[in-house]
Amino acid sequence: MNDIFEKNKSIMITTLQNIPDNVAAFEASGTVTQADFENVVFPTVAEKVKVFDELNYLLYLNTGIEDFTFKAWLQDLLLGIKNLTKWNRCAIITDNNTVQNFTEIFSILMPGEFRPFPKEKLEEAIFWCANGDEKKD
Repeated sequence: MNDIFEKNKSIMITTLQNIPDNVAAFEASGTVTQADFENVVFPTVAEKVKVFDELNYLLYLNTGIEDFTFKAWLQDLLLGIKNLTKWNRCAIITDNNTVQNFTEIFSILMPGEFRPFPKEKLEEAIFWCANGDEKKD
C-alpha cells in the first residue's frame, strides 16, 4: 500500500499514485495552503473531468482540519462550485469523527455520493470511488 503515496513532501497536498485512472486522489499532510489546491488539485481535477466527464475524488487526510489555511478552505469550496454538476463519488479518508459526520451531512447537500472512510479502509475507499458499489470478483 505504501506505493500509492508520493514521496515529495514539500507540497502539502500530493497526488496518490497507482490509483484507477477515473479517480482524482490526493493526500493532505502538514499545513495545506491555497497554492496546494492551485498547483496540485485543480489541474488534476480539471483533467479528470475533461477525460471522464465526471469527478470521482478521494482525499486522504493525514493532517488535522485545523491545518488547512483559510485560503485553502476557500479553494476547496471553489473546487466544489466549479465542478458542481460533475461530482460523482467523493471519498474522504480520515479517523476524525467530526470530519466523517460532516462528510455524511454534506452528501445530502451536494450532487453525487460522498462517503467517509476510516484510514484502515483505504483500499475499500479507492475501490468504491472508482467503481461505486460494484463487488470485486
